Amino acid sequence: MSFYGTRFKRLVFLVFMLAPLSFPLALTYAADEPAVAPIQKEVADQTATPKAAAKTTLENLQTAFNGESNAHARYLAFATKADQEGFKAVASLFRAAAAAEDIHAKRHAKVIRKIGGSPVADIQKPDVKTTKENLEAAIKGETYERDVMYPEFLMQAKLENNRRAAKAFRFALSAEAEHAKLYAEALAAMDAWKDAPKTFYVCNECGFTTIVLPDPRCPICGNLKKNFLQIS
Repeated sequence: MSFYGTRFKRLVFLVFMLAPLSFPLALTYAADEPAVAPIQKEVADQTATPKAAAKTTLENLQTAFNGESNAHARYLAFATKADQEGFKAVASLFRAAAAAEDIHAKRHAKVIRKIGGSPVADIQKPDVKTTKENLEAAIKGETYERDVMYPEFLMQAKLENNRRAAKAFRFALSAEAEHAKLYAEALAAMDAWKDAPKTFYVCNECGFTTIVLPDPRCPICGNLKKNFLQIS
């Protein structure tokens, strides 16, 4: 046999021996490659956080009514504690804010009835701590209503073209912003809010709360100053 014939036979033999080893590896790699993407997609779908379904304006009104009703009870309890600790002006502020929350709750209830619902509130026992802690809790609650809750409720009411609800939410949002500001001022200078009570004015239409009586009308709803409640 020639030299070239021998080399050819050896080459065929090597190919024959190596083929069973390399061919399954190639198949395995090729089969595994496209399977990665679907598996990753499935895992991503399972771990994705679902978006919360938007609530109706009626549900939002019920939430707001319950919240304002509880805030009214909570602030009255905070006022009692502030009086006991000698923070007379802080007690006046809590009483004024409580009156405003009651005004909001009544407006929400009125709109709820207008659209066929029945207002329901689950009044919880207020968690009363020191006046400083109560102010901090009040700021947290008012800030949430100002920055998150009422803006979302207002947007939904506009989407549903519910003007009464939108008006109620807008009034409450504006008042809560003022409450947060007043609470922050009291917390920053608590010693100055001791001893003597302060006089606050609360709009009986929208709940706007202020130390200086607006003249001639409420800056939020246009209510005449003669209709403001005087609370100390």
